[in-house]
Amino acid sequence: MEATLRIGARHDNGLCKLRIEGELTIYNALQIRDGLLEHLASSQDVEVDLGGVSEMDTAGFQLLLAAKREGARLGKTVRYVSHSPAALEVIDLYNMAAQFGDPLLISARQ
Repeated sequence: MEATLRIGARHDNGLCKLRIEGELTIYNALQIRDGLLEHLASSQDVEVDLGGVSEMDTAGFQLLLAAKREGARLGKTVRYVSHSPAALEVIDLYNMAAQFGDPLLISARQ
């Protein structure tokens, strides 16, 4: 099974803005982990736009949670924004919105 994923990054004054597009699943777990850790290591803070996530499973969720915890361990902020319906569904399934600590906004289009 071929899974599709694209991670775009912009850096601005110590803030790395990532945009994840595609499937945040076990099939992409290594690529996701490496991308998140690389950008976390090279930036003071990381903002991850989840608006382009078309599918997310438990492995994808665990990687987002691990990045958040690693950021806290390093004294850096990892923030998730623009949650897609797929991301919101998994976060809601595990009742973890408070754990992430990021505002969860549903767009008017939904």
